[in-house]
Amino acid sequence: MEERNILLKIAYDGTNFCGWQRQPENRTVCGTLEEALSYVCGQEIRLDGTSRTDAGVHAYGQQASFKLRSGIPTERLAKAVNDSLAKSRLERVGEIEIVWAKEMPGDFHARFSSRGKRYVYKISNAPQVDIFRRNYCYQITRPLDLDAMKKAASLIVGEHDFACFQAAGSTPRETTVRTIYDLEISRTGDDIDISISGNGFLYNMVRIIVGTLVEVGLGRRAPQSVAETIESKDRSKAGHTAPPQGLYLKEVFY
Repeated sequence: MEERNILLKIAYDGTNFCGWQRQPENRTVCGTLEEALSYVCGQEIRLDGTSRTDAGVHAYGQQASFKLRSGIPTERLAKAVNDSLAKSRLERVGEIEIVWAKEMPGDFHARFSSRGKRYVYKISNAPQVDIFRRNYCYQITRPLDLDAMKKAASLIVGEHDFACFQAAGSTPRETTVRTIYDLEISRTGDDIDISISGNGFLYNMVRIIVGTLVEVGLGRRAPQSVAETIESKDRSKAGHTAPPQGLYLKEVFY
C-alpha cells in the first residue's frame, strides 16, 4: 500500500499532560495521540510535532505530521481518532482534538517546513481570582498599565539576540538570534491577550517576555529598560517566567 504523508492540526487542553513531547513514564499529548492513531490506523504511528509545548500549555493549532500506510481515508481520520479520545459516548469530547487531517507532499515535515508560529498568552486582570479559570490564564489582580506594556512590546519586535529571554540552563543553541514579526496587546473587559509571532522561539521565551511585560505593567520596570535588557543578553536582567497555563499555541506558518 502506498505511503501517505499526513499533516494534522491539533487542539488540546494541556492541563493534565506533562507537555507535548513523548516521555516513557509520563502522560503527554504526543504519546496519547500516537496511541489513539496507532489503534485507529492499525500500525505504529510516530508524530513529528512543530512545537514542544511544556506541561500545562494549551494549543489551538499545534501541527504534526506522520507517515501512513493504512487504507483509512484521510477525510475520516480526524473523526475516528476524536471518537476514540472522547471521554464518553454522551460527552463526545476529550482533552485532545484533531481539527483536520490532510495529505502533504512526501518531503513535507511539520517541524522543519515551518516558517514560524504564533502564540497567544492570556491574562485575567480582574480584581479577584476565579478558581474556575486557574488552569487557563495568568490571574493578576493589581491593575496593569497597558500603554506602558505596549511601549515595551514595540522594542521587542524585530530581529535581535534574545538570549535574555531564554530559560537559564537551556540546551545551548547554535544561535539565540530570532525575529519577532509582531507583538500585540489587547484588552476586552478584564481579559488581556498578548499575541506574538516569530520565526522561532527559545525555551520559555514567550513566557519570559510576558513576565517582563507584566513587570512593566505593574510599574516595576520602565518600558525603555526592555531595550537594555535585550542588549545585555543576560537572563537575570529580564522578568519572571509567566506560568504555563496562560500560554496557547495558536497557529503554525508554512
